[in-house]
Amino acid sequence: MDLPRTSAHPAHGRAVRRGRTGLALTAAAALVLGGCASTPADDGRLSVLASFYPLQVVAAGVGGDRVSVDSLTPPGAEPHDLELSPAQVARLGAADLVVYLGEFQAAVDDAVQASPPERALDAADVVELLDASAQEDAHAGDAHEGEAHEGDEHEGETAEEHAEHGEHDPHFWLDPSRMPALVEAVADELSDLDPEGADEYAANAAALSERFTELDAAYETGLATCSSRVLVTSHAAFGYLADRYDLEQVAVAGIDPEGEPSPARLAEIGEVIRSEGVTTVFFETLVSPKVAEALAADVGATTAVLDPLEGLADDSQDYFSIAGSNLDALKVALSCS
Repeated sequence: MDLPRTSAHPAHGRAVRRGRTGLALTAAAALVLGGCASTPADDGRLSVLASFYPLQVVAAGVGGDRVSVDSLTPPGAEPHDLELSPAQVARLGAADLVVYLGEFQAAVDDAVQASPPERALDAADVVELLDASAQEDAHAGDAHEGEAHEGDEHEGETAEEHAEHGEHDPHFWLDPSRMPALVEAVADELSDLDPEGADEYAANAAALSERFTELDAAYETGLATCSSRVLVTSHAAFGYLADRYDLEQVAVAGIDPEGEPSPARLAEIGEVIRSEGVTTVFFETLVSPKVAEALAADVGATTAVLDPLEGLADDSQDYFSIAGSNLDALKVALSCS
């Protein structure tokens, strides 16, 4: 997919966290950026690096033909666990603009600090983020009232994992109404870098924002009347979607998709599924479905894919087509009329 391009605000100077990945060198990271060019644009276009797929979509959509956009996260890779090679860190420092999300990918935070690009836009500075603690579902604790649970509001997520992901839920791109703020910021930054292209960036930004607005309207209409409003997911990636469209997320794992749920948590969710008449347990494309499948089998529910849109597993799809498939799956699972 030919993705949009972006530009960014000056590096914000906010302290960046030191996560478990740091600048660790791995063979996989040292290979190739999933088909991305290995050097900054040398054809006169601005060179933009996005840290993962949804930010790449915005950067490419706004930048159009005037910008070369690559992603630091290879297609099909889980962005939470991104590691960067020294060569990738050097690329980041040489880019005209880097678009990233602070406190989401530790390796990128560290690289921005260690090898500052000319301009860096942190999406957290322009998009209003939800508190991570807000992702605690209302049923947490109901099944075992009065019994202590490990991991407080982030059942299934260790204290270390919670610290690495910061105080905010990073998954804002699953609420399309929040995306135009990032689109506008990227257009402003690209226009500063390339004033001759300002009109083109503004037009691209307006068209892209309109697509997000139309998608938001489709979700509002499609999820307005549903028999159930309880959304059981494999990890807590869908808090923004639930918040925007009046759904309740019940997540097996916490913000980190690799978090292991405790037996007590699985039993708790099983009771919620039975009491609420939930028919579907959703799993994801980039994470093993085994826990979701076992839970669904235990309670007699079905499973379906709900893509968190963190990266592409199929390059014939894009953000908008996957978001449309997600909406179709939700309407079936929640019996929406």
